[in-house]
Amino acid sequence: MMAAIDVPEVNGRYQEGAAIEASDDTAHKISHDPWYQVAFVLTTGVNSAYVLGYSGSIMVSLGWLGGILGLVLAAAVSLHANTLLAHIHEVGGKRRIRYRDLAGYLYGRKMYRLTWALQYVNLFMINTGYIILAGQALKAICVLYRDDNALKLPYCIAIAGFVCALFAFGIPHLSALRIWLGVSTFLCLIFIIVAFVLSLKDGLSTPARDYSIPGSHVSKIFTTIGSVASLVFAYNTGMLPEIQATIKPPVIKNMDKALWFQFTVGVLPLYAVTFMGYWAYGSSTSAYLLNSVNGPTWVKAMANIAAFLHTVIALHIFASPMYEYLDTEYGRGKGSAFSFHNVSFRVLVRGGYLTVNTFVAALLPFLGDFMSLTGALSVFPLTFVLANHMFLTVKKKQLSAFRKVCHWLNIVGFSCLAVVAAVAALRLIVVDSKTYHLFADL
Repeated sequence: MMAAIDVPEVNGRYQEGAAIEASDDTAHKISHDPWYQVAFVLTTGVNSAYVLGYSGSIMVSLGWLGGILGLVLAAAVSLHANTLLAHIHEVGGKRRIRYRDLAGYLYGRKMYRLTWALQYVNLFMINTGYIILAGQALKAICVLYRDDNALKLPYCIAIAGFVCALFAFGIPHLSALRIWLGVSTFLCLIFIIVAFVLSLKDGLSTPARDYSIPGSHVSKIFTTIGSVASLVFAYNTGMLPEIQATIKPPVIKNMDKALWFQFTVGVLPLYAVTFMGYWAYGSSTSAYLLNSVNGPTWVKAMANIAAFLHTVIALHIFASPMYEYLDTEYGRGKGSAFSFHNVSFRVLVRGGYLTVNTFVAALLPFLGDFMSLTGALSVFPLTFVLANHMFLTVKKKQLSAFRKVCHWLNIVGFSCLAVVAAVAALRLIVVDSKTYHLFADL
């Protein structure tokens, strides 16, 4: 295990033996949660309703060999990158409880702002995707009981955004989720088990499926590149320092436990439903797996309700860095988190933020494209490029020449992947926008 601070000096900024202090410059709680609660936060993010889209977005684009290898390799490199970041949570005698704080300490003010911008884009697009997912779940429930298409997807997305806002008003900070993490795990098991079992039943009762990768030669290239971005999107939060800030000391040892739980036990449900969905329906798998399955109406309704409610909880996790910033900078009021001032502030500010999220979700409801663009624009730079360079900066006097070269190869390689994947994702959004039009009822 690496020590929390084992570098005497980097650019004159680190002091050997400095005491570790957690910053109290936040309106939210820090150093409060046991490692297993943080592990469930991470696992909730990995096994959110997004997993219902991986069969159609990743496996259909990459096929069996590319999909399986891609998901396993993406998990391995994501665990490595997140571990690097977790091991530099304590630098300069202090815990860096925000990604942008760590970047600002190491690189200066400009990098602080760039990191915050990248993280904001990352979390905004993840939350937009969650609202799309919640809208799709509501639409699927309506289709089960009505065939007149009266409630269109944009209306379902608007309802989903409103419910997400109501939940955000009542949960003041990330640590306050507590019992809701248990609820989210239960809901997750419902929609994953239902999707798995009904896919298995359909797969056993239907003729041979077509597993060929659809599209022209050019489109296959772009969708494959876009799928690579979706692979890293599947495992990474883009907010690891903020999650680690909630964990009790020893923060590095406990975060390692949480990360290993996430990437071992935590990924098994993702693999199960992704591979089963693709096995059952092949290249015709829907972008939202519950739209492909056949079974009792009440069972599918239950799964969609679980997916909807789980999405409401999971969105709160990925919105928490923005909430923490707004609460700390502008909303700190006297009294409890449920005082009139604090509740009214959350209603106004979080409601406004989620209104913008909901509008973008209804405007461009292309879930797979959002996953690709998010992975390209923010997950690659934040989780892989920046994490490797930060670790290299902090630990450079301890690393061998070989390890330094490996980190630089990661930095250059993932930077190139980010650029190429961003181009591919933007092309997919442009193509889908031409095909479906804005505010599409998919």
